[in-house]
Amino acid sequence: MRRVLAAAIAALTVSTAGAVAAGAPGHAAARSGWGRPAAAPAAPTPGSPGIGDSYFPDYGNGGYDVDHYDVRLRYEPATDQLSGTTTILARATQDLSRFNLDFVLGVQSVKVDNYPATFAREGAHELVITAPRPIVSGQSLTIVVQYAGVPSQTRVDGWTGWTKTADGALAVNEPESAWWWYPSNDHPSDKATWDVSVSVPTGVEVVSNGVQPRPPLAEPGNRTRWGWRSATPGATYLAFLAIGQYDIVTDTAPNGQPVVNAYSTTLGALGPAARASIGRTAEIVDWESGIFGPYPFEAQGGVAAPANSISFALETQTRSVYGPGFWRRGSNTYVVVHENAHQWFGDSVSVADWSQIWLNEGFASYAEWLWSEEQGEGTAQEWFDFTYASYPADAEFWQVPPGDPGANNVFDGAVYDRGAMALHQLRLAVGDAAFFRILPAWTAAHRHGNGTIEQFQALAEQVSGKDLDALFTTWLFTKGRPELTQAASAARSAAPTAPVKPKSWAKIREAHDLLAH
Repeated sequence: MRRVLAAAIAALTVSTAGAVAAGAPGHAAARSGWGRPAAAPAAPTPGSPGIGDSYFPDYGNGGYDVDHYDVRLRYEPATDQLSGTTTILARATQDLSRFNLDFVLGVQSVKVDNYPATFAREGAHELVITAPRPIVSGQSLTIVVQYAGVPSQTRVDGWTGWTKTADGALAVNEPESAWWWYPSNDHPSDKATWDVSVSVPTGVEVVSNGVQPRPPLAEPGNRTRWGWRSATPGATYLAFLAIGQYDIVTDTAPNGQPVVNAYSTTLGALGPAARASIGRTAEIVDWESGIFGPYPFEAQGGVAAPANSISFALETQTRSVYGPGFWRRGSNTYVVVHENAHQWFGDSVSVADWSQIWLNEGFASYAEWLWSEEQGEGTAQEWFDFTYASYPADAEFWQVPPGDPGANNVFDGAVYDRGAMALHQLRLAVGDAAFFRILPAWTAAHRHGNGTIEQFQALAEQVSGKDLDALFTTWLFTKGRPELTQAASAARSAAPTAPVKPKSWAKIREAHDLLAH
């Protein structure tokens, strides 16, 4: 018997014993309802094919929670052929007649608790699994999926989240990338830990999240198996793979954690700028820890993706991945600041719903403004003033409310820039002392969990003692250029009549042009 079922039977046994001891059987039956036909147990029902996200309703699945993914793969760089077995440790949250996983590669077999299960495809990315035995709420599940395919040729609505490179591949994207390399419950509200193991031809490197529990192992046939482990829970889209020719550089961070930076050997002239930027990751994380609270993960680092690969950067957990475009004009620490701020805002504290994306991008963008202050390249106030003046009142920019931008505008520039402006207005409204208490309080309260804008507002009001409803409504949820409050106007009046362009403007704009994709 499973724990929940056993507890229910134990409670019923205690109740029965008490009723019999209380008096005559007839009286006990009359009082307790004994002798009446027992109600038939509710029939198991299918787990929902979506977790209920307001923007992406078919992402994720209902009926279970995942604890751990063990992803064991074999990859052929020459053909982009991927095969593997993923073992999922989960717990049922209802009596299930069937359940779904998000996955698009060809499935060869599925087992649930060691028994073969039937499976079928539904929709664009739903793998529907029917177990051979009943699944009861609270039951631990071991789900084993064997599969194979060519991810770069496996498309959903004409698109793939897997990038084939000249020497390997990248599994990096947002809000979905897991579909192309491991079956999952693909939504940030169901976090889990990972073990990732990949066999490749010897001489090819594999980089993923977390730490290496052991050195790469030689396998027969001139192959090598790489292993990575993430012991802190993460959202499915934050797991990644970088396979190819990489120079892997290891070090120890000021806080004692391992640092793993990987640089594609295809970068050529871009390589030094990538190293001059990503190589400062541990320094930047140490600085951010003084503002946002203790770093929430077990390792640090970054990956410089190959030439002619991705055009963006992503805050993949413990080790962000950067496209080559960020180094075309030399080093750029601002994108490193942005992606590592996400380790707190987006990775450790993840959105509960994709409509809440401001909690990721607004905060990471404001971190760049704070780094600009730190580097003496323009204050956050100068950044606010110049950004505000850069967009006329009738600009389309002001028509995207960052607190609810819409599914088609999740990565719109307004989510980043107006999102950072909203945080600066919060800073002006509550004062520096309260503002810099709010940030670490937020990351501590929701560490390794999920959060909402409403919860952040409530915490900000609790810390500051101020009613912030008008501020949040105006800057996050109202279309149009906001009129400046008295505090904001006073801050602007302290500056010259014409806003000063911050020295960091070009570097941050360059980064955002690629980030807002």
